[in-house]
Amino acid sequence: MRLRLSQKTTVSILAGLLILAAPGSSAAESLAGNKGDIRFYPTLAGNPKDPCTKTYNAYVAASGHSAYATTFYSRVVDISIICGARLNAPSQKAAEDLALRNCQSGLKKWKVRLASGGCQIALSK
Repeated sequence: MRLRLSQKTTVSILAGLLILAAPGSSAAESLAGNKGDIRFYPTLAGNPKDPCTKTYNAYVAASGHSAYATTFYSRVVDISIICGARLNAPSQKAAEDLALRNCQSGLKKWKVRLASGGCQIALSK
């Protein structure tokens, strides 16, 4: 129980830092409210206070090039979802690379092994 609680706390802190660390956008056209390229729909908890849900909502609200990466979720085997995002990056490719790195660093930090594999880019704009 403590491990699960500390993971949620750490994910919450990281999600907040990701949101605060995003630089201002220099895009000519605002991408706010746009989901962008959808590769797969991420599994989100119904709780609006969940760190991955907050990160997803920040991604949708971002006005510049952004990406949202997450792990696949298998209800039978996996008990956690790790996610990462990069908001308002200089380009879509840079946002994807950094979002993927953020998600992968979460897997390494918490030493999580998932049956469904590693992180993948779910959404990108």
